[in-house]
Amino acid sequence: MSDLKLERARIVSQEELYEDTYLMWLSCPAVGRGASPGRFLMIHCADSLDPLLPRPMSFHRFRDVEGERQFAILYDVRGRGTAWLSGRKGGDALTVFGPLGRGFEIDSGSENILLVAGGLGIAAVVSLADEAVAAGRSVTLLQGARTASKLCPPEHLPAEVEAISATDDGSEGHAGRVPELLAEHMPWADQVFACGPTPMFEAMAAVV
Repeated sequence: MSDLKLERARIVSQEELYEDTYLMWLSCPAVGRGASPGRFLMIHCADSLDPLLPRPMSFHRFRDVEGERQFAILYDVRGRGTAWLSGRKGGDALTVFGPLGRGFEIDSGSENILLVAGGLGIAAVVSLADEAVAAGRSVTLLQGARTASKLCPPEHLPAEVEAISATDDGSEGHAGRVPELLAEHMPWADQVFACGPTPMFEAMAAVV
């Protein structure tokens, strides 16, 4: 039986985590039960039918609160839908649809996990980092962004994760694109998981 649900989710909290990027915690037990790292949900971002199309959002993190599995999304404000979403407050309700996608799977024999995130791709991999760390695995995260202000802050990541950054403008970490860091870390990794824009994957393919 499918675990796909159309539900009303309650906003627990929302904050601007870094420049134009928001962290929202949601309570929706029917969706949260089937969610896992790498999967996503659709959120209707309007009070009416305009804009009509829902927005896809990765399951960014999970937490247990009094026996309920709550989940977070991380998103950039890029248009009318996400601008509307950024104005919602704790206690507001959203129409959500999910979970969707296959999700990430760590092989039982994998001990060293390499995560690669380009831009908002960080939204999809942090929950996997949480899961891997909880299982006693070693995790290295390669995170790329246009500039330092668009990097996910280290205090938001699991403390056990080795986080290495790259910025296009050289304002923090490696000056250049995140795939340029891949060759150095590939021999260490048992598995690699990545999320980001298409050009990032094209550059990664040349290394892998």
